Amino acid sequence: MASSARPNMGIRPSDDPSPTTEVVPFTDYEQGHHGHYFVKKTFHKPTYCHHCTDMLWGLIGQGYICEVCNFVVHDRCLKTVVSPCSTNAIHVLKNPVPHCWTEPGHLKRKFCNVCRKRIEDSCAVRCEVCEYSVHVECHDFSVANCKECATYPTSRNLPSVTQFHHWREGNLPGNSKCHFCKKTCWSAECLSGIRCEWCNLMAHATCYRNLPVECNFGCMASIMLPPSCVSIPRTDVPLETIMGVQTRRRETFSPARSVSEEFSSSGDVKNKEYDDYSSPREKDREEELIRVYDGNSSMKRSAYRTISISQKAMKEQVIGAALRAFHIHDDPNNYYLIDVYDPNEKELGDFLPVQSLTRREGKRPAIFLRYRPPEPEKGSLKVYPGNLGVTETYVTVSVTADSSVEEIMVQALEKLGLDSTNLNKFRLNEVSLDRGSVHERIMDNQECPWELLRNIARESIRQMSLTRFYLQQKDESPGITVALFIGNLPPNLSQRQYEKILIDMLGKPYRFKQIGPIYYEYGSLIVSYDNADIAVKAFYMLRECSFDDKNLLVLLLPNITPEMIPPGIRPLLVFVNVKSGGCQGLELLSSFRKLLNPYQVYDLENGGPLPGLYVFRRVKDYKILVCGGDGTVGWTLQCLDNVGQDSECSSPPCAILPLGTGNDLARVLRWGPGYTGGEEPLTLLKDVIDAEEIRLDRWTVVFHSDEKTDDKPGIVTNSSGSTSEDNTAIFVMNNYFGIGIDADLCLDFHNAREENPNKFNSRLHNKGVYFKMGLRKMVGRKLWRDFNKEVRLEVDGKIVDLPPVEGIIILNILSWGSGANPWGPEREDQFLKPNHYDGMLEVVGVTGVVHMGQIQSGLRNGIRIAQGGHLRIRLNSEMPVQVDGEPWIQSTGEVVVLRSALKATMLRKSKMKRRNTESALASSSAERSCED
Repeated sequence: MASSARPNMGIRPSDDPSPTTEVVPFTDYEQGHHGHYFVKKTFHKPTYCHHCTDMLWGLIGQGYICEVCNFVVHDRCLKTVVSPCSTNAIHVLKNPVPHCWTEPGHLKRKFCNVCRKRIEDSCAVRCEVCEYSVHVECHDFSVANCKECATYPTSRNLPSVTQFHHWREGNLPGNSKCHFCKKTCWSAECLSGIRCEWCNLMAHATCYRNLPVECNFGCMASIMLPPSCVSIPRTDVPLETIMGVQTRRRETFSPARSVSEEFSSSGDVKNKEYDDYSSPREKDREEELIRVYDGNSSMKRSAYRTISISQKAMKEQVIGAALRAFHIHDDPNNYYLIDVYDPNEKELGDFLPVQSLTRREGKRPAIFLRYRPPEPEKGSLKVYPGNLGVTETYVTVSVTADSSVEEIMVQALEKLGLDSTNLNKFRLNEVSLDRGSVHERIMDNQECPWELLRNIARESIRQMSLTRFYLQQKDESPGITVALFIGNLPPNLSQRQYEKILIDMLGKPYRFKQIGPIYYEYGSLIVSYDNADIAVKAFYMLRECSFDDKNLLVLLLPNITPEMIPPGIRPLLVFVNVKSGGCQGLELLSSFRKLLNPYQVYDLENGGPLPGLYVFRRVKDYKILVCGGDGTVGWTLQCLDNVGQDSECSSPPCAILPLGTGNDLARVLRWGPGYTGGEEPLTLLKDVIDAEEIRLDRWTVVFHSDEKTDDKPGIVTNSSGSTSEDNTAIFVMNNYFGIGIDADLCLDFHNAREENPNKFNSRLHNKGVYFKMGLRKMVGRKLWRDFNKEVRLEVDGKIVDLPPVEGIIILNILSWGSGANPWGPEREDQFLKPNHYDGMLEVVGVTGVVHMGQIQSGLRNGIRIAQGGHLRIRLNSEMPVQVDGEPWIQSTGEVVVLRSALKATMLRKSKMKRRNTESALASSSAERSCED
C-alpha cells in the first residue's frame, strides 16, 4: 500500500481522496500512456465514470479518481482509459496550436477541460476557435491543442493534402450519438465523449479509433475554407490579435501576477460538486500544508502551489506531490528539495523531510523544487520534426552542455532518415508552451540547448517541461508575402502622401515592399512585406502610432492560395456586425468561428468588410454571409463595388442574417424579420448552402444642389455616397429612397441614436423610439402640407402630378418600415407587378404620420403615384431625404435616379422548410443534423 500523501492542487482543495486510498503503480499508467495518478476512492454522492458515463455503484471504494485532473473511472474501465491526464496531455502533442482566449466570464453547462469539474458560477475563459473551456485558476495548465486553421506549406499540392479529425473531449450537445456504435455518447454529469471540431462527428472515447482518420468537414464541406489553403506566418503575435478578438488588457492574465490573483493558498476554495466528499485534513491532523516554488522566478513573483502532505512522508513522496502540483509528468528521481528558509540552501534528506523544514511565525513551511538530471554534464533532448513530412512524433538525441544546435540537428536528421549534409536548409526553433499559448524563437547554430534548458530549470521547473525544440525546414519559396491592413488614415490622399505618412512612422529599415491596393475614400490600405520578422516588427510599431489623434487600425492578414481549394467548394466569407442585435452579433461571431475556419469569419468593427474581401480577392468563386441590418448589407455591397475590379470573383452572392431593426431586404429575400437566437447557427449555415441566387437591381441617386453647401449633417460613412466639387453627391440605393415626412422621422431617430448610441442596442427599443417620435409628429405642426407644391416629379421623361401628400417613397423592394408594403397587393390598374429585379422603381405617397402608421399596421396602402426606370425630381426648398435609412437635410436642387451599372447577386432562402424538431434534437450531433 502506497503512502497517503496527496497534493492540494490549488484548484479545489476539498476534492482530496479519503484516507484509505490505493495508488495505481507508476508502471501501470505509464503503459497506458495517459499519465493519470489514480487512487481508490469512496464517493458519498452520485458520481459518474468519465470513461463510460455510467454511474459508480456501491457503498465504499466505488472507483478511482486521478489526484491531478479528477478523472473518475470504474474499476472495470481502468485498463481501457485513453483520455490523457493534464500532466501528460501536452507531451502527446506533435504540433501545438495556441488558443484564442476570450475575456473571463461565466459559462453555462460547461465542464473545465483541465480539472474536469463543472464550471457553473466560477469565472472561466474559453477559446474563441474551439470548444476548450477552463476555470481562470486552471488557465495555467491549459494545453495548446486548438484546431489548426492555417496549414498550407509551400511544398504541398492539392492531391497530397489529407485533412484529419481534430478531437475534443467533452461538452457535447445534448442527445449526441456515437457515429460508430449509435449509442448516446454525451453526459450532463461529467466531461465525457469526444467530437471532431471540423466535422462535428461524435464518438465514445473507446469508439473513435474505429472511425476513419480522414475528416471531410461534414455538412459544412461545401462552404468550408480548407486549412490547407491558408497560410499565416508563425510569430509571437497572439492569435487573439490576428483574429481581431476584442479583449481588454487584463492584469489578471499577466505573467507577474501574485499568488492572491493566481492560486489559492488558504484551502478555502469550495466546489459544490465535491463538497460531500470526505477530506483527509478533517480526519488526519498529521498532514501539513506546504508551499512549493518551482524555481527562482516563482519565488520572485510569490507564485507558488500548495500541497497537503503527511509529516511522516518520505522525500520521494514529497517530490511526487510537488510534481503533481505543477502538473509535471516525470521521474521523481530527477528532482530534489531545498528549504526556502534555509540560508545555506541545503538539500533536504530522505528521512522525514517535512518535519525538518524551518517554520516561521505566521508563515507556512516552503520548499524549492529543483531539477537534477542523472548525469549533470549530459542528457537527452526530444527534437520534434516540424514541417519535415515524417511520421515520427519526436526523436531523442544525446547531448552535453557543449552540444551546439548544429550537432543536434545532424543527430536528429540522421535519426529521421533525412540528409544531414546541407544544414543550411534547416533550422532549430525553441518553442515555449504556456497557458495555452505558443511562443517560438529561431535558435542560433552556435547555441547550446542543453545549457539553455538547465538555465530555464533554475528559473521554473514547469517552464522547462513546457519547452521543446522543433527541427524545421527553412522556407525559401519565392513570392511569399505578409500583408498588413492599415486603417484610420485620412481619406482621399494621394499614394505618395500615404507612403510618406507610413515611412515617417516606420523608418527606412522597416519600409514595406509594396503598397496597395489603397481604399482612398475609407482611408485604408494594404502594405506587403517579403520578410515575416520585419512585417511583425512593423505591425507592432504601427499599432502604437496615431494620426490626427486617431490610433491606427493594423491587422495581420492571412493568405489564401486558391489552387488549394478543391473543385466544387465555394467558401463562405462571413461578416458580423457585433453592434447589431444587442449581444447576438458577438454570440454568432463566436459560433461561426467554431463551425467554420475562423479565417473566413470577420468582425466588421475591425476595418469593416475590406480586410476580408482583400483576403478572398484571389478566390474564384465564393459566397458571402452578412450578419447585420440593411445598412450593413449596403456597406458590404459598396465595398464589393470598390474591390470587385481587382478580384477574381467580382460579384459573389450575398446571404443575410438579419440583426438590424427594419431588415427589409432580408424580409424580401426570405431571411426573416430578425434573428431571435432561437435557431441554431448550424441550421443557419445549412440554409445558406441551400439558398438560390437572385439578382438585385441597384440604383444611382445623384443630388445636384443649386448652391454650394457644407457637408450634409447626418450622413453616415456606411452610406454609399461620394461628392464632387460641382455640388453633386452620388449615392447607390438598394432598398428605397424617401423625401418628406418619412425622411423627417428617420432623421429624428438618427440624431437621437447619434447622441446616445449605447441606448439603441435592441430591436424592441428602437421600434419604441420610432413610435414615440411618430406620436410627437402627429400632434406637432404640419411641416409638409405644401409638399406637392415644393416637389416636381418626372418619370421616364413625363411630368407626374403629385396628389396632396406629405412625402413620397421610391421603392426598389416591396418592404419598407420593418416589413410593410406601401405599394400594396396586386390589383388591376395601369401598373405592372413589381419585383426587385425588373428594372423598375415604384413611387408611392404618404399623407402623414397617421397614414404611415396605418401602412405599417397593414390597414391601408400607400398612394400609388408612378412606376418607371428613370426619375428626375426637383426640390424647391430644403427638405429631409433618406437613402436606405441614411437621412440628412437636402438643399434645393435636382435629384436624378437612374439604374446603376453596379450589379448585386443575392442569395434568397429556399422555400423548403425543414421539419421543426425539439430543441434538444436541433443541437444534436452534426451527423444527425446533416441527414435532414
